[in-house]
Amino acid sequence: MPHVTVDGLDFWADVEGSGPPVVLIHGFTGSRTTWYDLVQAASKEFTTIAIDHIGHGRTASPASVDRYRMERTVDDLVEVVRQLGHERAMWVGYSMGGRTALQVICRHPEAVSALVLEGASPGLQTQEERDARIAADEKLAQMAEADLEAFVDHWGSISLWDSQKQTLSEPQRAALRQQRMAQRSIGLANSLRGMGTGSQTWLGDCLPRIGVPVLLTAGRLDTKYVQWAETMGAAIPDARVRIIEGGGHAAHLEQPQAFNSVVLEFLREMRDRA
Repeated sequence: MPHVTVDGLDFWADVEGSGPPVVLIHGFTGSRTTWYDLVQAASKEFTTIAIDHIGHGRTASPASVDRYRMERTVDDLVEVVRQLGHERAMWVGYSMGGRTALQVICRHPEAVSALVLEGASPGLQTQEERDARIAADEKLAQMAEADLEAFVDHWGSISLWDSQKQTLSEPQRAALRQQRMAQRSIGLANSLRGMGTGSQTWLGDCLPRIGVPVLLTAGRLDTKYVQWAETMGAAIPDARVRIIEGGGHAAHLEQPQAFNSVVLEFLREMRDRA
């Protein structure tokens, strides 16, 4: 597992396989290991690069919120991939990682050859919405700093994960909780402050300018993000929307075979186009 230092910050990644590079960016409270099933399937044909976000997994959790700002995070991730030997790659992002990958294509279009977004949005359009979200995320950040276990229990109880009561087994849900408990309070808190939906810029105006193929996915049970996938799909010139039946917000965990099949079909199409 290589680690890459960017401006004094250590990022950790799992690099597997060979072939065209595919960068995998996980969601909030996750880690590079969330992509295990996809890596096992894709690394037979592609070079997969699963990176621990700042404040997550083995990547460092600095005390300064400024290091977590979305623009800085995006610049850092592009540099990580470059130091691993790839000027351009296909990027796959889930939830917070999906918002991050969308920021990458808008900020560094030269670094992206194709894009896969799962359960992602372009942010919040109005300042009023963003201010309300920033205030809500600050409360969550303070909870994470005060009591990590209480925060993890609260986070696991929100309606976003309701589908997992049916789609994940008890051992799977326990493993997910353990992954969240392995995080650092400061990393989660500062991720909310720096990379939360309210803290990032609205990217709706960028969507029509995206010049690479984009796959938009969401679990059928995740109705909010199904709508976002369809909305973004209508705005991006070369986009296709694939809904994962029987899955919720974390379709890659809840319906891994269906999710992997859809993503691999897209990645192969992109490889064959090159």
